[in-house]
Amino acid sequence: MDKFLIVGLGNPEEKYKNTRHNIGFEILDFICKKNESKFETNRLGELAKISIKGRKVLLLKPSTYMNLSGKSVIYWMKQENININRILIISDDLNLPLSKIRYRAKGSSGGHNGLENIEYYLNTNKYSRLRIGISNPKNQTNQVDFVLGLFESEEYDLLFSNFNMISESIKSFVLSGINETMNNFNN
Repeated sequence: MDKFLIVGLGNPEEKYKNTRHNIGFEILDFICKKNESKFETNRLGELAKISIKGRKVLLLKPSTYMNLSGKSVIYWMKQENININRILIISDDLNLPLSKIRYRAKGSSGGHNGLENIEYYLNTNKYSRLRIGISNPKNQTNQVDFVLGLFESEEYDLLFSNFNMISESIKSFVLSGINETMNNFNN
């Protein structure tokens, strides 16, 4: 059976809930609920299982905190024997306009600590990722405070209005692969 690992990046504590940095967790929560599944606490993260047209999809929210996400990714990749081309990492991106999405098959971390750590553990930057724009409209110099800050209600409403489309794009990744997904969803 084809198996996929979809990883949403974020921080596990309640104080980080609904922060810009936790958009990966938010997307996975949405997909999990939509598929009537449930996250369970497991080693190095919370895991939910869904099926997309016969393909087994594991949704992972690492409990290792953003900066150590790679430890959780590599553990579950090996534990479930999932090939690197069937892994998708979902993260926030300061450099994209709010709610804009960008798929990539490889590339730099762009200074994102979670992606840097995943690259370190995987020993490559050739893994699929979905970046979701959180923008930086005020060009905050203290990026840590910005990414760990809460979305304003209008920002969250705009993002949430795209969750169905983002969910469909992830389904496309599972069914059609990264190249077709990039062609259809990078706008």
